[in-house]
Order: sequence, then structure tokens, then C-alpha cells
Amino acid sequence: MIVDSHCHFHLLERPDSADDALIEARAAGVDAFLNVAVGVEERERLIAFSERYDNVFTSVGVHPCGEGEDPDADTLAAMADHPRVVAIGETGLDYGAGPGDYRWQQDRFRRHIEAARQSQRPIIVHSRMAPDDTLAILQETRAEAVGGVIHCFVEDATIARGMLDLGFYLSLSGILTFRRAEALRETVRGLPMDRLLVETDSPYLAPVPHRGQENRPGWVLEVIDCLADLQDLSAEAVAEQTTENFFACFKRADR
Repeated sequence: MIVDSHCHFHLLERPDSADDALIEARAAGVDAFLNVAVGVEERERLIAFSERYDNVFTSVGVHPCGEGEDPDADTLAAMADHPRVVAIGETGLDYGAGPGDYRWQQDRFRRHIEAARQSQRPIIVHSRMAPDDTLAILQETRAEAVGGVIHCFVEDATIARGMLDLGFYLSLSGILTFRRAEALRETVRGLPMDRLLVETDSPYLAPVPHRGQENRPGWVLEVIDCLADLQDLSAEAVAEQTTENFFACFKRADR
């Protein structure tokens, strides 16, 4: 079994691309997917897609850079009360716009962690150019009580250890295959396989050899192959372990 632990079917370019991409991925051998929210306005659409396909799970949350509705923790927790919603997020910090005051993102992040605690669901953490603050907030809020995954992990071994010590899983994307990602590949060689997930972040971050194209959930196989090479394992073994890890992390996902 193979799981794409983080994708966005609803953000593919063509309106009919979601169904096409799902069919392609299943034909390639990918069996389950976590279709991740970036805004709460998408909730009904994402749930409806998950109800059509029993191998697609979903989440509720507001991306760190999201500009839409920004509910409080109680509202987020209530919105997660649906059997197809298995996580809160994606949430976290994104300092990609450069220097500035990101306290509003930090407050949003804390609200999501509280919603995860109330709803008893793990959190999907987005962290871009903010590793120290992300880790500090997870520690400060005792986020180990809710658990979750650091999506699209790209940090060094020190940050990895801090996240792992909190019980979080680390999810690897197509970035792992990029030519300039040797430092990340070196870090990944030393990470424990029982704490790793694989993802596409489709439609973003298409892996080699598909760079420059709209990413597809079926291309998670490229990430698996790269991770297998780094860990000196077979692709089958990596697929099996990352699948086990996914269902251990997202316990509400019905296997």
C-alpha cells in the first residue's frame, strides 16, 4: 500500500483534474491520500470529495499565509467534527515574505494547536523559513499531546531531532529529489524510517524528472524511490513503512 500524505486535489489547474489525478494515481499504485485544506471556506468541498472516494481523507484549517476566514479554536474544532476530517491544518509559520512582524501567524498557529487538542486530531504543520519559531511554539504549547506531522520537511538534523523528540512525524516531498537538496538528503539518511511519511504537495513541488510541471499525486512514487535509495531499502519496504506511519499518525483515517 502507498499513501500520499499531503496533496491538494482541489488546487489542480483544471476543474476536472481532481478526478483525473485520482484515477492516474490509483493506476500507478497509490492507494490513499490526505487532501489538505488551506482555508476553512473549502470545508464542504473537501468533505464532499472525500465522501465520494473512501481512500481520500481531509483536514480543516487555514494556511499560515491564508487571507480568508480566520476562526477561533472553538470554531475550528467544531468544523473538524466529521468522520472524513482526520487532522487540523495545514497550519504553522511561513516567513517567505522576508523580514516582518509574524506575530499574527504565530497566534493563528497557537489557535490551531488548541483546536487540535479540543478535537483530538493531529496537526499538519507548514514551516517555511521559520524552523526555530515553529519548534519553539510546538514546545511552548506542549503540542506533543496532539501530535502530527511536519509537512514538506526540509530542515537540518538538529531541528529534525527536536521535532522527533516531540513525537512528530516528518513528511518528505519532491524537494528530496531536487539537484540542490544534497544537504536535505544527507539529513534524511540519518532519520528513523518509523517516523517518516511521503507526500507530493500536489500541485506544487513536482519531483525530478517532472520539474516544472503541475505535480500529480501519483508522482509520490518518485519520492519513495529517492528515500529508498537514501535509506538503502527497497521501494516496497519504504512504501510499507510510510503507510504504517501514516495510519499511526492519523488514527482517524480508516484503513
